This record gives sequence, structure tokens and C-alpha cells, in this order.
Amino acid sequence: MIGWRVRLRRIRPVPLLCLTTVWVLLWGTFSLGNVVNGLLLGAVALFLLALPDVAFGGRPHGRNLGVFVLQFARDLLVASVQVSWQALRPGPQDVSSIVAAQLRSDSELIVTLTVEALSLVPGSIVIEVDAPRRTLYAHVLSAPNNAAVEAFRRRVLEVEAGIIRALGKDHDLALLEAAHRRREKP
Repeated sequence: MIGWRVRLRRIRPVPLLCLTTVWVLLWGTFSLGNVVNGLLLGAVALFLLALPDVAFGGRPHGRNLGVFVLQFARDLLVASVQVSWQALRPGPQDVSSIVAAQLRSDSELIVTLTVEALSLVPGSIVIEVDAPRRTLYAHVLSAPNNAAVEAFRRRVLEVEAGIIRALGKDHDLALLEAAHRRREKP
């Protein structure tokens, strides 16, 4: 059984502030009462629940992080317009597909961020991740043929590469460089 002193050490400032922020955002009103309640509930949650540590051995690469954020914003805008047009246009709907895409990184953080980035952009939603095989499965709108499916797979690798360049460890960057070299060979 875990002692109360060990549980008290779980209450770290950054997770506590994150939980408090989520609480205030859920209530939709910034007030002293919401902040205090968020702090109290966050402390209770951290005290009672064993949240795993997320290892982040890399470091943010400022320029590449900025490039990724801009590409993500562009993808978000373009996909929103495409999905809106698909929903509003007359005629039959496009065929959707379930697509499997192989990732390069085995980092849980990189995989999670890739899944989140893909799911936040309209037009696709990740429905499963097979961690041991580094494969994600996504439902993709407007993927009626092999060319559209392959385009989505390339997009998955581009998003993953952007996240690796922005936040990846040296190991992930080396995997990315090796994949790039393999593509360039005739």
C-alpha cells in the first residue's frame, strides 16, 4: 500500500496547474471560486490517482515547432473547407475508408501527438492504435480509391515527421533521416 507521504509527492505544480486550467475551462468562467475548486480537485486527483510520468527526453526545436504549428493551422483551415463543401454540396457522398498507416517512431509521446493532430483536423479520425506494430487505423472521408488512401498515408507520415522535427529525440530524428535517405536511393 502506498503511504500518504508518497501520495503527497505526486502533487506536482505543473500537473496541478494543468488540471486547474482544464477545470476552469470546463466551467467556462474565470473566477476565484473556480480556480480554488480546480486546485482542490486537482490536488485530490493527483493524491488519489497514480498518473504515469511522460518521458520527454527531447527538446523543443523552436523553428521546426513554428513550422509545424503553421502547417497544422493550414491543414485545419483547408480540411474544414473541404469537409464543409462535402457536407453541403448536392449529389452523392464520397466513399470513406478505414486506412492503416505505419508510423516510424516508437515514442508514446510522438505517437500520441500524431494521433491528436490527425484527429483534430476534420476529415479523419483515428479509431485505433496498435502500439506494438506502430500502426494507426483511421476513418478517412473522401478516400474512394488507392490514390486517396496512399495520399492519407503520406499525410500521416508528414504529420509525424513534423512532430518529430519539432519535439523529437535524437533517436527519432535519426529514424526520420534514415527514412529520407531510403526514399532518395534509386
